[in-house]
Amino acid sequence: MKKTALVCSLLVVPVAFAQAPQKIGVIQTQSAMVSTKDGQKAVQELDTRLQPRKAGLERKAAEVRELQDRLQRGGAAMAEAARQDLTRQIDAKTKSYNRDMQDAQDEYEQENRKLLQELSTRMTSVISKYAVDHGYSVILDVSNPNTPVMYVSNTVDVTRDIIDLYDKMITVPASAPAKPAAPKPATTPTAVPKKQP
Repeated sequence: MKKTALVCSLLVVPVAFAQAPQKIGVIQTQSAMVSTKDGQKAVQELDTRLQPRKAGLERKAAEVRELQDRLQRGGAAMAEAARQDLTRQIDAKTKSYNRDMQDAQDEYEQENRKLLQELSTRMTSVISKYAVDHGYSVILDVSNPNTPVMYVSNTVDVTRDIIDLYDKMITVPASAPAKPAAPKPATTPTAVPKKQP
């Protein structure tokens, strides 16, 4: 009797499950984060903070180019000692520029990771609210090329809706300049390319 009841209950569960289709959505999380007003403001602030360093690098690059041009134009007419001295200056300035460039790149990547982490914390709560409010069982992030998702129809892409909800939930001071909104994806199915090994 117990076995019959157990078999009947196992048969009923899949039928009930099949009657309630699961709603699945996808999101390009990184694109969504930097497309929100909050994200645009954060990216602009990061660019502004790093602008002096960028200007310094541009000056150093110009100095190296100017020395290289001087060597190329007058190198044949220069005394050997002057040519060697100019070559040493070019090498030293190039090494200094390369070190500064690497430092700037490292700083940018570190600041960018920190920015994305801060946005990600807020974005997660917005995605959760959206999923609950709209009856989604699963929302997958397809912004990573290593995602196991092989195909995605644009009809299940909720990125634009999440950006709009984020902007409603998370307020940004009015002084932030508005950038053009990301275009809403087309409704035709598209394949998500799989990363090659």
